[in-house]
Amino acid sequence: MTPDRFFSLLLALQARETTTTTDLAAQLGTSVRTVHRDLRWLQEAGLPVLIRRGRWGGVTLLPGGALDTSRLTPDERDHLALHGLDDAQREQLGAAAEARRAQQKVRLTKSASSTGVLPLSAVVTTDNRPWFSPDTEGLPPAALVGDLRRGVRLRIRYRRNEETEATWRVVDPYGLLAKAGRWYLVADSSGDPRLYALERLVGWEPMRAARRTRQGATLDGVAAGLTALWENPDAFRIHAELDADHIGTARRILGRRLTVGDTAGAGRVSITVAGRNVEDVRLLLPFGDSVTVTGPPEARARIGQLAADILRTYET
Repeated sequence: MTPDRFFSLLLALQARETTTTTDLAAQLGTSVRTVHRDLRWLQEAGLPVLIRRGRWGGVTLLPGGALDTSRLTPDERDHLALHGLDDAQREQLGAAAEARRAQQKVRLTKSASSTGVLPLSAVVTTDNRPWFSPDTEGLPPAALVGDLRRGVRLRIRYRRNEETEATWRVVDPYGLLAKAGRWYLVADSSGDPRLYALERLVGWEPMRAARRTRQGATLDGVAAGLTALWENPDAFRIHAELDADHIGTARRILGRRLTVGDTAGAGRVSITVAGRNVEDVRLLLPFGDSVTVTGPPEARARIGQLAADILRTYET
């Protein structure tokens, strides 16, 4: 069980005197089988979880559970339910104060002194900023939260990467996604899901109409689908040979895009890079003469053109 799911399960159990495994699965976004496994894990860990089967059964967390939320306000419980955010991201959301107060109120019944082990919070920290990346500028996420919580359509002024001027468009928002140190607005545009980087969101206007999101679609589901598409592109595959001593760097830069193949001669390894189009051959430029693009032909031609452009720049 992940720490986030552990925490969410305890909150869900304390929110109601008795609940069902079906309701817990829907609330946590997991299967009923996973909920049963997590509940057994809690019982084996010594938590007083009572499971009654049958028509009048249910799941109950008896008094003395691991998490005391009785003194939390609704806003504090809401902020604690935000998973995976570090202190800096909570500050950007304007949620740092509530989260800090909630964390101070939360107590575990089994302390480090009674179990002989350090608490998990003492040995784990988070920093979701990407390596070597400057702090992003643009619209702060806290500015949008109020209109997003009201569930209205938005008219946003947005500049795409390839555009020099921002343009207006109407979107139906699901909410915000924090990914790799950046914030994104997750929204439908003409019924299609989109990610809008807040650093390129120039402005917005709330509309009178309620948002019109797709039936059954949720923020978590839509965001997961969009990020999976970005992280696992499969439209254009670039084949190359790379010096073996650069494989570690390639894994850090290219991540899931990279597939490492067999050796390709003395000190070289064949690789494949998944991209969206031929322009993604630019991802290999940081490797200079340690990489040789072998296919497809349009990728070889494009990187040759880019190399010629760079040479002309420095010749002059």
